[in-house]
Amino acid sequence: MTTYSLTRCVVCDSAESVTVAGAEDVKAETELLWEFQLRRLKPGTPPERLLDRVAFSQDPPWRVVRCTTCALVYRNPAEAPRELRSVYEDGAIGDEHLRELHDTQVGAARSQLRRLLAHHAVKGAGLEVGSYSGAFLTACAGSAWRFEGLDVNPRVNAFSRSLGHIVHDGDLESFRPDRRFDAIAVWNTFDQLPDPRSALRGAVRLLRPGGVLAIRVPNGDCYAAWRPRLFGGAAPARAFAVRLLAHNNLLSFPYRFGFTPASLTRLLADAGLRVTAIVGDVLVPVNDRWTRSWASLEARAMKPLTRRWMPWFEVYASH
Repeated sequence: MTTYSLTRCVVCDSAESVTVAGAEDVKAETELLWEFQLRRLKPGTPPERLLDRVAFSQDPPWRVVRCTTCALVYRNPAEAPRELRSVYEDGAIGDEHLRELHDTQVGAARSQLRRLLAHHAVKGAGLEVGSYSGAFLTACAGSAWRFEGLDVNPRVNAFSRSLGHIVHDGDLESFRPDRRFDAIAVWNTFDQLPDPRSALRGAVRLLRPGGVLAIRVPNGDCYAAWRPRLFGGAAPARAFAVRLLAHNNLLSFPYRFGFTPASLTRLLADAGLRVTAIVGDVLVPVNDRWTRSWASLEARAMKPLTRRWMPWFEVYASH
């Protein structure tokens, strides 16, 4: 049985918050998400292909709150850190699924590499934390960056190594290489970490002076602003809210933290890092051969329309 405990804001340590979504709210969102995604998947879709669409690594939250001091959106109560780590460390996923994820997301990874190059002129050795299927490592192959991966799941690391990438087992707190890096990228992992402050200390320890830390996270501001519109107002407005949140994997809040640009900037400053750029974005592609054709077209058309609300954003920071 999962252990939960009440927690304080990881950014400012405040215990004061307001409820964004209670247990019944999350349940209603989850039902909306299932209805939304099952209409868009082909009959006979294997259960494992539901991962990161209607099923996520973490169970739905009991309650989502927003800090009244720094505006961080987070689960409270939250899962015990040791249990959270085991979810990601022991998760089993087949090579075929990993290959499809890799191929689906390598295009978006190339865009991330271009943004990294645009915001940090110095090139050299890099470390991707949460390298998973290796899509970003593949995107970097042949570029001026020499990226290695770091992930807590030995199974997915073995797959990435089969693609020819250098990947290490572990996390930022425990990783002790004999060198530092010019860049550390945490593209889709920071919002799931048990202790973001500890991870940032590890990142700073591994960065060379003048190095860049790139973090990509879901935007808590976007979730908090749009979720009340799911169940109120005119039908077209409700439908748009569902599509905005569902197409960006914000519906039912499957994350530990919903950082905002302001709260993440504050956390980085506490670690001695200065934010040099914030870039708004949308969820990376998730459609595959099990997605109905019309649904793939809908996603390609809909996501650009949601970019103005920054459902996701990237932050670039340096010493």
